[in-house]
Amino acid sequence: MALALSSGIAAWRAKELERRWPNIGTRIDIGDMHMNVLHLQAGPSPDLPPIVFIHGASGNLRDQAYAFRSALEGRAELLFIDRPGHGYSDWGGAENARPDGQAHALARTMDKLGIKRAIIVGHSFGGAIAASFAVLHPDKTAGLLFLSPATHPWPGGVDWYYDLASTPVVGPLFSYAIALHAGMARLDTATVNVFAPNPRPDRYIEETGAALVLRPDVFRWNAIDVSSLHDYVEKFAPRYREIEAPTVIITGDSDDIVLEEIHSRGLERDIAGSELLWIKGLGHKPDYVVTDVAIAALEKIAGRERDLPRLALEAEARIAATRNSKRAPD
Repeated sequence: MALALSSGIAAWRAKELERRWPNIGTRIDIGDMHMNVLHLQAGPSPDLPPIVFIHGASGNLRDQAYAFRSALEGRAELLFIDRPGHGYSDWGGAENARPDGQAHALARTMDKLGIKRAIIVGHSFGGAIAASFAVLHPDKTAGLLFLSPATHPWPGGVDWYYDLASTPVVGPLFSYAIALHAGMARLDTATVNVFAPNPRPDRYIEETGAALVLRPDVFRWNAIDVSSLHDYVEKFAPRYREIEAPTVIITGDSDDIVLEEIHSRGLERDIAGSELLWIKGLGHKPDYVVTDVAIAALEKIAGRERDLPRLALEAEARIAATRNSKRAPD
């Protein structure tokens, strides 16, 4: 009875979250599912090719839109996506538990919208999808920008609640009866720690709808994504050597979420001609903390002259003045 009551309350709270953060995109029918996107046309004089943004684990399209929209709107055709099972996109089928399935869903979405070729931007988990997309759809890949990517096998596992929520029987019970309530209590601390040691923007939770991931079905699909990633990249990462698109990787030496020495240096090693910007004092959110460097990287990928190492050094000085010394207590 307690589980049933808790699950009922979770279903009600999930609807409340959707009322607070309604869909700001459009659901696109791609055949076997609907992908939710925020699709912004270029202005009259665009100076960049189309750009597609892929958010990380626990996110939705609002996250990357809040970071980049104001700086890039009008300069290029912009596509912010809710990955399958996230935000307001359908989960689709079991193939979307893997980055290659999500990459194929993105390719179908681009076809539907008439986007022939784009620079693909992947943050964190989105990096594995961006890399898979470049391998599987090279004709659609004008370039790659990786932001604190998760792309290679790493030692150890993932947080216990991902493994629990992804299990067949206990997972749905946990996702419906416990995860939303516990997650709401920890949301402020969790988002502070994603940014650490850099300060989180004051309105980050409100502007990005970070709590939407706590809806029971989305929480479970997110957990399946994360718990499946290691096995996937262990098999697929050797194919990154096939990537020929111009590539920039932006990472920090203070990232507590992914192991930058494994993922970012691995991409630099595997993708011929790629450029790695290793920024001191930067945590897991270069999309927010060094947005200017990321935009300059997009410009360089598009063929313009940009001194990215100099901009990275300038960002390091800026970060040093605002760095937090501690994570928020768990």
